[in-house]
Formats: sequence, structure tokens, C-alpha cells
Amino acid sequence: MKTFLAGLALLAVTTTAALAADDFPKKEIQGVIQWGAGGSTDTVMRAVTPHAAEALGGSIVMQNKTGGVGAIALRYVQSQKADGYTLLMGAENPQMYKVLGLGSEDYNDMIPINVLARGVPMFVANNDAPYSTMSEFVDYAKAHPGEVRVGSTGPGGLTSIVLAMLTSQVDIEFTRVPYDGDGPALTALQGGALDVMPVVLGAGIEAVKAGRMKVIGLVDVAENPLLPGVEPITKSFPGFANYLPWGPFFGVFVKKGTPAPVVEKLQAAFAEGAQNPDFQKLMKDRGFIVMSLAGDQAMEFLDSYRSTSSWLVHDAGFAKKSPEEFGIPKP
Repeated sequence: MKTFLAGLALLAVTTTAALAADDFPKKEIQGVIQWGAGGSTDTVMRAVTPHAAEALGGSIVMQNKTGGVGAIALRYVQSQKADGYTLLMGAENPQMYKVLGLGSEDYNDMIPINVLARGVPMFVANNDAPYSTMSEFVDYAKAHPGEVRVGSTGPGGLTSIVLAMLTSQVDIEFTRVPYDGDGPALTALQGGALDVMPVVLGAGIEAVKAGRMKVIGLVDVAENPLLPGVEPITKSFPGFANYLPWGPFFGVFVKKGTPAPVVEKLQAAFAEGAQNPDFQKLMKDRGFIVMSLAGDQAMEFLDSYRSTSSWLVHDAGFAKKSPEEFGIPKP
């Protein structure tokens, strides 16, 4: 009798989940963007989401919820019901939360709907900066310790990882100036409040093309067609090859416990959205590499990224906890 009742209960749960998916979405979906307006995460999410919403047959309303190096947005989404109506639209930062002491959860504690794309980092500088290459920048920083103002989006993000790569190769001092996202930081750079900023190519390429800032280094192992004549950083600093290719990523996630049929609907919608020609063109024009990963492929990518980046910040000396504490293997 107990077995029969347990079977009925399981059938009821399965039927309820299936019914929930049948009419999903029956109300507005909230998309919570970790970073501020105008930055790379915001750009990617606002480009793909309308196409995903159309494929889904529903409405996804996005809002920017900044702060805590993206942790505020993640905690907010994790505090909501696991029903698929609250999406986290984020960048790479949470994969280092545990070792940096910024939180007890990362993307491995959520369900990936789609890891959409990854970017290629670069160093940009104010047009008036007295250096135009990475070698010149390093020489200047050594001669003027602490004087160069470098924009930062906080520990765990692109800026901290790329700067950790740099300081693992050269002994320089600079002043980090924090901003809530690369959008506000790049505005400050163009206005003269910053001197240098590590940023994903896609977030800065339009300003570079317009002549509002200059590229002093491409953090990659090969030249990029969007930056003709700019040498990869490995030409001047071969040690970077130990970490490259590497780049920030952008993905959509939901809380664990979301019914599988709902997850599948969302995954299918964002996969279709990622194939939209307008989105593909925007990503190509801005230097982003479209991946569109879900399921096991997404988890494999997230595991690899967390391993490489967590050990990098640990070896750089600014991790608060060892990756070993969380079972994160060395790459």
C-alpha cells in the first residue's frame, strides 16, 4: 500500500510539472542582469533575450541589479521560487565567489539555461596616456609606482583575473579604482578619471573605433581581425600563454529545483535566440565568440572555467580560501 501511495505521489508531481510546462510561461518572466547598463553583460543579454522571448511565446522583462561583484543579483534569484520565472543573467564572476569569500554559491549550484558567449580581453587606455603598448605601459608603471589608475569591477571578474595574470609576470604597482561594471568604468576612462582598463573586446570595440580610447594590449595568443596590427600579449610577455586562451563568459541560469520541462523550454528558447542572425552578427562585430551551451556541455565549461580561474587568483595571493576546500581540481 505504501509503495502504491508513493507511486501515486510521484505521478502527481510528474503530472504537475508537465502541466506547469504546458502553459509556461503564463506570466511575465523577470531577467535579472548582474551588471549595470551599457556594459558587456547588459549588451549580450539585451541582444539575445527578445529573440528568446519570441521563441518562448512570452515576455521577459530585464532589470539591472548591481552590487557585491554580482552577488546581490545571484542571491536575489536564489531567494525566488524555483519556477522558471526569475532568470539570472550574469557574467563569469560567481565562479570565483567561493575562493574569494564572496558567497557560498556559484553557477555550479544553479541550472545553466545557456552559456551564450565568451569574450576576448584587452587593455585599453585613455588617449592621452603616455604609452601605446603593454611594454610601454609596464615600463611607465614601474617608473611611477602607484600612479596609474586602473579600473576594476571587483574581485573575481575580468579585471581581477587579467591583472592577476599581469602581476604574475611583472612586478608593478598601480591604483585600482572600483566600478559597478565595465560600462561606467569605460565612461570614466574616456573622461580622464582612469588611465587603463582591462575589458572584454566586445564592450570597448565601438569606443575604440570611434577614437575615444586606444588599445594597448590584446590578451590572447593570436591577432584579432577586429584589431588589425595589435599584437597578442604573448609577443611581449610569453608567460601569458600559460593562461590563454581565456575570456569572460555570459550566461542565463535558474534556481535548482526548477521543473525539468520548464528548464527544457527555456533552454530551447535561448538556443534559438542565440542562432538569430541579428544576434550572431552583433556578437561577431563586437568580438564575442558564440558558444550556446546547455546541459552537460555547459557544466563541463563551467567546471573548467572555475578550475582555471580559482587557482589563478589563489596563486596570485588574493583568494581568501583554497580551491581545495571546495574540491576544485587544478587545471
